[in-house]
This record gives sequence, structure tokens and C-alpha cells, in this order.
Amino acid sequence: MARPTRCRRVCSEPSCRSFTPQAGAGSGLVALTVDEYEAVRLVDYEKLTHEQCAAHMAISRTTVTEIYESARFKISDSLVNGKALVISGGNYRVCRGDRERGCGRNCRWAPELNEKGDAVMRIAVPYEAGQVFQHFGHTRQMKVYDVEDGQVVNTHIADTTGSGHGALAGFLSGLKADVLICGGIGAGAQQALSQAGIKLCGGVAGSADEAVRSFLAGTLDCRADAVCDHHGQHGDCGGHQHDCGGGRCGQ
Repeated sequence: MARPTRCRRVCSEPSCRSFTPQAGAGSGLVALTVDEYEAVRLVDYEKLTHEQCAAHMAISRTTVTEIYESARFKISDSLVNGKALVISGGNYRVCRGDRERGCGRNCRWAPELNEKGDAVMRIAVPYEAGQVFQHFGHTRQMKVYDVEDGQVVNTHIADTTGSGHGALAGFLSGLKADVLICGGIGAGAQQALSQAGIKLCGGVAGSADEAVRSFLAGTLDCRADAVCDHHGQHGDCGGHQHDCGGGRCGQ
């Protein structure tokens, strides 16, 4: 009786799942599994050894070599023969990110947010790739910091439940946030935050973690009226002038 295939751990689902040649495409389709994609990401992009990759994926080094070589052949088949490439399926589970089971590297999953105690101040920051995301109304993630006695005691990255200033203001209220540190933010959202009793610290750019450290030290340069106009005009987005006609600050 054959041994069951061990479930492979991946850091996260791939953000792009299909690639199609623009011209001169041949016939056929190449299917890359998610665990094969993860092996290529870790070995070729993150520059890990097969042994390190095996530890991250919770499988043997031999298995890593097998799925890595399979993935490389499929990618070469797509490139050489002009076949479309799709990433789908496979025997895998998404990393949960905690110390015992997490990959410990670039993991997008975070532990559940702790119940907020009376002595805890909760700070939320629109978050993307470690930075303060500059358009509040389009942020996909909030990094939440629980602070007690002036020290960060817990952090959590929360996926937002909706787009738009009003929806996100309600989301922050549901998180029981006390402070929002952000870049530009609409006037309507400012009013909603004020009504919810959430302190606004706007006009902030750069590292989210550093912004929170500066806020706690009382040295963060921010203001409560950092309005960003995203209706085809030039707006004040985090203290800088940007063309916001595309609906995204700083792009």
C-alpha cells in the first residue's frame, strides 16, 4: 500500500494564478500546482537551500527536490513552447503563522486578535508591505498594535471587510481601535472616526512599525486634518502632492 502524500505547507496563495503569452502562443496549457509554485518561490526567489525549503514546507528535502524539478520543467515547457501557465491545485495547506506551525518568513497569516483589556490602547495602521498605506479608503489590511504601559504587547494583521472610507471607519470601530495612524483620509471618514471616539493621526508615511514607535515616544509628526481628495484633483496625501485621478495615492 502506497504511503499517503504529506500535505505541503505554503506561506500563502499566489496572487497571480495565470500567465498567457502575448504573441506567437502555441497550443496547450501547463498546470503548476500551488506547492510546486511555493518550492520555486522559496528556492529561486527567496534563495533558500533545498534543506531550508523543506523546513518551511514541512516536508523532506527529497520531496522538495522532486516537486522543484517538476515545477522547473513545467515553467520551461511554458516558456519554450509558448503555452499558457496556470497555478492551481496540489496537496497543500496555508501556513497559520504561529511560532509552532508557522514558516517564520514572509507569512501573511497572523494569530487571532486578542480580546482587548481595559488597560490596552489599540492602534491601527493601514498597512502594505511594512509601510503605512497612503489611501485609507482602499487599504486591504490593517496592522493592529496593542499597547500596554507604553509598550507594544501584541500585533495582528487584519484583512479589511470592505472598501471605502465609511466601511473602514466601521471596521475600525468593530476592532475597538483607539488610534488610527494613516496617510491621507477623507473628511467623511474623519467625522465617522471622531464620532466613534477614535483619535486620528494623519499625514504619516514610511514604516508602520516606526510610526507606532514614534507615536508612543511622542515624536511622530502627524495631524488630524490630513485630507486626501480622490475625485480627479490633486490632493494632500500624507503630506505630499500626488495626482489622485487614478484613485490611488502615490501611484
